Amino acid sequence: MGVWQLLAVGAVMLMGLCGVLVPGVPGQAIVWAAVAWWALDDITGVAWGVLAGATGVLLLNQALRPFLPPRRFKAAGVARKSVLIAGAAAVAGFFVLPVVGGIAGFVGGLYGAERVRLGSRGDALASARTVLRAGGYSVMAELFACLLVVGAWLGAVIWG
Repeated sequence: MGVWQLLAVGAVMLMGLCGVLVPGVPGQAIVWAAVAWWALDDITGVAWGVLAGATGVLLLNQALRPFLPPRRFKAAGVARKSVLIAGAAAVAGFFVLPVVGGIAGFVGGLYGAERVRLGSRGDALASARTVLRAGGYSVMAELFACLLVVGAWLGAVIWG
């Protein structure tokens, strides 16, 4: 696979990660389709292993989805900007501190956005808890699963 095709696959994965944060966009399916595109073009054992692992992780996430709270951001009065900032911080945190940085980045970005928006520490903590209860846990779980897939793909491309 050429460099331009790898960049295109990476761009599709980035769109899938952004799609996780936008309601109605199937972010997981987009990320999986990008991995499948790469694996079908780069026919190696590593590529097929990443595709199988991605399929397993994303299916497990779908199986666990009914146990997480549904996304009800509008009903809870959550600012959409806070969720987007939390998602961007999760993506950055995942690559700065692999694996656990995604969760820490999401929660930290959410708290930071709420602190700037509301001003006080106590109000920001209460608002961050409300956001997590209103569907932040399900967004965080879906984003984390997609980040694991993107991280595995990136590792396979760089070292595989």
